[in-house]
Amino acid sequence: MAVTTAAAGLVRACHPEPTLAVTALAGLLALRLGHDAGTLALVVAAVFTGQLTVGWSNDLVDAGRDRAVGRADKPLATGRVSARTVGVALAVAAVACVVLSLALGPAAGSLHLLLVGCGVAYNVVLKRTALSWLPYAVAFGLLPAVASLALDPPAWPPWWMIAAGALLGVGAHLVNVLPDLEDDAATGVRGLPHRLGPGRARLVAVVVLAAASVLVVLGPGRPPG
Repeated sequence: MAVTTAAAGLVRACHPEPTLAVTALAGLLALRLGHDAGTLALVVAAVFTGQLTVGWSNDLVDAGRDRAVGRADKPLATGRVSARTVGVALAVAAVACVVLSLALGPAAGSLHLLLVGCGVAYNVVLKRTALSWLPYAVAFGLLPAVASLALDPPAWPPWWMIAAGALLGVGAHLVNVLPDLEDDAATGVRGLPHRLGPGRARLVAVVVLAAASVLVVLGPGRPPG
């Protein structure tokens, strides 16, 4: 029972919804680019372990804050899983992410590790600053390049795809933080959404997400696949 509880806590602590969504998006991009099965599996595995690294590091960094505000949805705050267990899982995921990323080649691998570093930097420092949007913009904007740089020869995705991804990332950041504004304010977190306030943050989120949609539709010059 204890093992089952810890396993369930690990799953919850990795932020499973965004982890699976980003991994699926990377897999679809790689599939669309025509990667063979081996490279496709590598892209999915590298991105998945990278998302685990970001998710588990987020809950470890925020454990004290989550306890302070009584976050019942956070397994580290409620004791469903120990910090040591999450720390070990984080170390394993991080090592696997490095190995799998570099197996994609120097360009794609280095870029993916940079994107994972952006996520960790957000968790540790940037979420408390006016630059909280920046890691999301960089990571979402350049995610398509991880798949395209793994091609032989490597290639960069079109500009509109990078721009649309960056806008989607900023929108995702704003929408993701909105439910936690009060808890964050109580523990001293003041990222961009907190500085904007809930009303303006919602408005900006709508604008950037709409702009991303326009780029996805009109950027290719024809309806995209």
